[in-house]
Amino acid sequence: MTKLQIKLLSENATMPTRANETDSGLDLYVSETTVIEPHTTVVVKTDVAINLPYGYEAQVRPRSGKSLKTKLRVALGTIDQTYHKEIGIITDNISDGPITVKQGERLAQLVIAPVSYMQPVEIEEFENEGNRGAYGSTGE
Repeated sequence: MTKLQIKLLSENATMPTRANETDSGLDLYVSETTVIEPHTTVVVKTDVAINLPYGYEAQVRPRSGKSLKTKLRVALGTIDQTYHKEIGIITDNISDGPITVKQGERLAQLVIAPVSYMQPVEIEEFENEGNRGAYGSTGE
């Protein structure tokens, strides 16, 4: 099994964890209680950094329960293999009131995935180019 090297950058940092052994994502925890004002976007601190193996990326994703039960929206974020600084959680408060995220609270998840390094090549047309419809063309 490939190991993910994780560096805790402060005493307030919490090691990312999986709620269940087979979960895709590692939960990311808030390291500093933060008040997010209405209709604003902030970067919430985790005080966690990672060292990804070559050929991998990490994605910061929302936790579905947090999106369902609150008016906080976590923006998707990509962490490249060469990024070794703190992972921040870009968070929008879409409510009309302030929302507090507390130190130690699970706010987002980190999903590790392999990367394909394809070289972009411009072409005139695709070999199998057809008249397939686009957005919503097959129904709802």
